[in-house]
Amino acid sequence: MTATTTATPPARLSFGEAFIYWLKLGFISFGGPAGQISIMHEDLVERRRWISENRFLHALNYCMLLPGPEAQQLAIYIGWLLHRTWGGIVAGVLFVLPSLFILVGLSWVYMAYGHVPAIAGVFYGIKPAVTALVVHAAYRVGSRSLKNAWLWGIAVAAFVAIFALQLPFPVIVLAAGIVGYLGGRFAPAKFTAGGGHGSKAKSLGPALIDDDTPTPAHALFTWARFGRVLVVSLAIWLAGMGLLITVYGWNSVLAQMGWFFTKAALLTFGGAYAVLPYVFQGAVEHFQWLTAPQMIDGLALGETTPGPLIMVVSFVGFVGGWTQAIFGSDSLLLSGAVAASVVTFFTFLPSFMFILLGGPFIESTHGNLKFTAPLSGITAAVVGVIVNLAVFFAYHVLWPQGLGGHFEWPSLLIGTAAALALFRFKVGVIPVVLASGLAGLALTFLQPLPV
Repeated sequence: MTATTTATPPARLSFGEAFIYWLKLGFISFGGPAGQISIMHEDLVERRRWISENRFLHALNYCMLLPGPEAQQLAIYIGWLLHRTWGGIVAGVLFVLPSLFILVGLSWVYMAYGHVPAIAGVFYGIKPAVTALVVHAAYRVGSRSLKNAWLWGIAVAAFVAIFALQLPFPVIVLAAGIVGYLGGRFAPAKFTAGGGHGSKAKSLGPALIDDDTPTPAHALFTWARFGRVLVVSLAIWLAGMGLLITVYGWNSVLAQMGWFFTKAALLTFGGAYAVLPYVFQGAVEHFQWLTAPQMIDGLALGETTPGPLIMVVSFVGFVGGWTQAIFGSDSLLLSGAVAASVVTFFTFLPSFMFILLGGPFIESTHGNLKFTAPLSGITAAVVGVIVNLAVFFAYHVLWPQGLGGHFEWPSLLIGTAAALALFRFKVGVIPVVLASGLAGLALTFLQPLPV
């Protein structure tokens, strides 16, 4: 990037250009929330300069505070900031729509054809690559968020709290927010959002939405707008639930899925892995929509497809619709696809409401340390939680039967190669995932893989 281009503001962004980007992002958003946030940061802040570093981090801090998939919520926020309500809706829908279609297709193959050795081999190779992707994503998020010893301390404390003490994520978020608030009062320079990034932001040049860009008219907070968004959001949810109850009855599979995953969506503080125990308990043990082994296989699919990790609930819906034969034994694919769509709708609807409701208020707090300092503390804590996720992945990939079982040397080699490709050679996510899957497939022709 030359000095001339960095000194020139980007050209005005059309809705069509943004649409194409959000569609592309839906197909390449591998690596879970941290990886997806890193992709958006590289594209929107560094390359395209649609939004400045500080404004990006300010929006991210708010999304980290919300229940639900923070990467998708960040896309909604930026899309809304650029192109009003429809910009946010398009960004959010396209973030999950490709993943829904892919998961429905893979779920159909899984249910119709069972465990094909070649597919098992591909998954075997992809799992250690996903572990490397999470480690790399933690590094990238931490490198731009942990600007000093205070924030490093919060990240380490969060890791210990969730890994060793097994504290609930909401407790960790609350504690980090309190520490950030106190830090903002007694050591404000350490908790300034975007602090330590100033030189980097300047070197990138002016952005469409820069640090000093006035808040767009549509993003200004008014109680009238707040009321309209709230009424419309609740009306959409009531219409969806009302339709399912009217057509199929309250005790039907689809109505129960709609209600259950609405509650799950409001509990997803900290991402998919924070809510999976709740989903497992309800979907497997209470409703018996699928078995425990099927849930684990669905998690592998969710890890290795684009979109938020919480998209695993779409697999849960598909398998539940299929096994319950909602539309009869001759329409199992239709049953699964409709159930997956219902689950996806009710899981992600709250995210749109949270962003469109709270976005104008958050824009009014830009640069206000009273609000940004707690969110900076929360962001630091989330880095520690992401590292815990990487440890969780590594343990289950390298010791699939526990520490007393055999050690997976092929997984270690694939994961190490993936990490070298990401850290040393800066290879993109898709080539790493594809190469790792091919390596796992090759192993199926050399030796039988563990079940």
